[in-house]
Amino acid sequence: MLATSTPRTAIVTGAARGIGAATAKRLAADGHRVAVLDLDAASCAETVAAITDAGGQAIGVGVDVADADQVAAAVAQVAEALGGPTILVNNAGITRDNLIFKMTEQDWDSVIGVHLRGSFLMSRAVQAYMTQEKFGRIVNLSSTSAQGNRGQVNYSAAKAGLQGFTKTLAIELGKFGVTANAVAPGFIQTDMTRATAERLGVSFEDFIAFSAKEIPVQRVGQPEDIAATISFLTSDEAGFISGQVIYVAGGPMD
Repeated sequence: MLATSTPRTAIVTGAARGIGAATAKRLAADGHRVAVLDLDAASCAETVAAITDAGGQAIGVGVDVADADQVAAAVAQVAEALGGPTILVNNAGITRDNLIFKMTEQDWDSVIGVHLRGSFLMSRAVQAYMTQEKFGRIVNLSSTSAQGNRGQVNYSAAKAGLQGFTKTLAIELGKFGVTANAVAPGFIQTDMTRATAERLGVSFEDFIAFSAKEIPVQRVGQPEDIAATISFLTSDEAGFISGQVIYVAGGPMD
């Protein structure tokens, strides 16, 4: 059963593939107009087509979320084409994994820039529409890596930072009818986890099988698992949930 929502304009960053694409499609199925944002506008075409072929309304927009001017232009484009955005899913992310003694400053800056600076710039741009409408839903993608993960000091720091960012947004924007929550996925079967398997020198199939054995529900997650959680958090029904970090990982997290 789909969450109950008034049709609104939603922005999903990093929506060309993986969790972002699944989320964009789910929000469109919920009845929202969806802006599919990614670094390259052409890469958004598949997600946009999937939505429109199913009867939904979507546009693709290319944007570097770490660039303030590009963010401002992209949000303005979305507002003009679909209406003022009152749902934002900050999903855009990259990995530059390495042990700290091998990690370059560029590896650090790139990951922090996309995850933290990008989420800040997008949220700052979109909150103006939310506060005006006295309604808003912001969902930031954290990760179980926020609790620490070997070879990911940059990614772990960014994902932990997003949790504090989320809680502060909830405090500042709550009086305007805006909620902010974070979803922290565990192992999700995506291109990003495939890249992790390659870094570790193991086949993706073996990586999945090993990981599933360590998860209480005995399977790895799918992008649709995360999209379903985001669907609820962005719904009208979730108005009393704010400042929370929800681990979607197939079992309890400390």
